[in-house]
Amino acid sequence: MAILVTGGTGYIGSHTVVELLNAGQETIVLDNLYNSSEISLQRIKQITGKEALFYRGDILDRAILRDIFARHQIEAVIHFAGLKAVGESVQKPLFYYENNVGGTIVLVEEMQKAGVNTIVFSSSATVYGHPQQVPITEDSPVGGTTNPYGTSKYMVERILADTVSANPDFNAIILRYFNPVGAHESGLIGEDPNGIPNNLMPFISQVAIGKLPQLSVFGDNYATHDGTGVRDYIHVVDLALGHIKALQAHRGDAGLHIYNLGTGIGYSVLDMVKAFEKANNIKVPYRIAPPRAGDIDACYSDPRKAAEKLGWKAERDLETMMKDTWNWQKKNPQGYRS
Repeated sequence: MAILVTGGTGYIGSHTVVELLNAGQETIVLDNLYNSSEISLQRIKQITGKEALFYRGDILDRAILRDIFARHQIEAVIHFAGLKAVGESVQKPLFYYENNVGGTIVLVEEMQKAGVNTIVFSSSATVYGHPQQVPITEDSPVGGTTNPYGTSKYMVERILADTVSANPDFNAIILRYFNPVGAHESGLIGEDPNGIPNNLMPFISQVAIGKLPQLSVFGDNYATHDGTGVRDYIHVVDLALGHIKALQAHRGDAGLHIYNLGTGIGYSVLDMVKAFEKANNIKVPYRIAPPRAGDIDACYSDPRKAAEKLGWKAERDLETMMKDTWNWQKKNPQGYRS
């Protein structure tokens, strides 16, 4: 039985494919390569000595989904495919809803037709909106999202919850990520954004290598210890392993299962800059810029449920996150295009 990974050539998807292959799991990747590179699959083979079967295609394409489900015995789908830039989602909301929400509907419909009843969904802490309190538990209010990207994640969560209610055999595992950072220790795969990065760590590392002149720190007047926004940063390999644990814990376990995947520790933007400088002995010039609309003071997880129910917790510390980020950037100054 195989696992189908949608969006499996992307940042989190590629690291999860590595862990699936390392676990001896037959793995099939579906990706349209809109925001990723097929080179990641070659790198995955270098790391694992194993190969994932690759289909180039879109989750909105029913024909390719039907072909995959007809050709292979699929046990479960890990669903990463989707658009992910907050700023772009504000400019192109319909594009985001069509891909993230519409694509998931098509995927789940085709899963059900093929008798595949388990999905692990790549959700986000953005579903919590402005959290009423931190650390954030899975029972914290959701739905007060601040941008179309976050709203699309919340809408998919609701769709999956309703699907479970309507179909007692369906098994939906929702993993709410906090802020993935780092890269595989080999430096062969990592985060490879198109254009100017939306996320903090690739921005820091591209400034460090001279690709960008300086880091923009958006806002220094938040209600935090140094005035900059505080987030929960988790190593991408720990995050990938969380998917393996979730599949193992809920194999054949119909219902709705929701978990935060984070460290439970909040670091500010300036904490991250200083940690990167210290770990890698390199300076990162930055400037204070106006705060971005929709950004919040602090957001970090309570990860205890995942520890108790999945036997999972983040193992890699902040220094490892910083060293692995820089190792990837140094070896791949232009990302997969170098």
